[in-house]
Amino acid sequence: MNVTVPTPVGELAAYFAAPVTDSGAPWPGVVVVHEALGLNDDTRSIADRFAAEGYGVVAPDLFSWAATPRCLVSTFRDLLRRTGPAHDRIDATRAWLAAQDGCTGRVGIIGFCMGGGFALLAASRGRFAASSVNYGLVPKHAEALLAGACPIVGSYGAKDLLMRGQAVRLEAALSANGVDHDVQVYPSASHSFLNHHDGRLAIVDRITGIGYDATAADDAWPRILAFFARHLTSATPA
Repeated sequence: MNVTVPTPVGELAAYFAAPVTDSGAPWPGVVVVHEALGLNDDTRSIADRFAAEGYGVVAPDLFSWAATPRCLVSTFRDLLRRTGPAHDRIDATRAWLAAQDGCTGRVGIIGFCMGGGFALLAASRGRFAASSVNYGLVPKHAEALLAGACPIVGSYGAKDLLMRGQAVRLEAALSANGVDHDVQVYPSASHSFLNHHDGRLAIVDRITGIGYDATAADDAWPRILAFFARHLTSATPA
């Protein structure tokens, strides 16, 4: 369902998927951060996937606070400088979810492309219990940045020219810091291999060779879900 999340920089539209469970037991949460394409049906389907696993899930629309071009530029600027309102919005979304009745307080974050970059940076701020970084940008000096980061599961495509070398950089930084992690590179995959695009974007994907890759996705999703289950099912808040 559509919800509104209060943040220090104004209200934010979001999609909330309630956990699918009959046990009545407390549930962990997941924040889903979208690609540069914004909060769309693909992002909602990812939220629903986690809800089916028993998580309460919220996907914030980081472009809902103003006209989309302005939001896009501002959000990418915040990503690259590693500070700013976009990060505040994500942290506020986590706080909103953790405060919902039934939530254990343990919340993970998953992001894709632009959202993957935000998920990586969020892992270093001490508010999330696990992070899934999917073809997300890894900043220079990542070793210093990721000291004390939460556990991270990362997935990249070997054919993704946009993210060439990012998986190696991430693996090295996490290993140097002793952060529990699982970083995989899929030989058959390019960019956005976990995302289903439709309409004109699907045509662009076919022409450029990016987009959904079933072989990679069929391996990556079980890894991500198992990683989150291991780190988020504790009843003790992070």
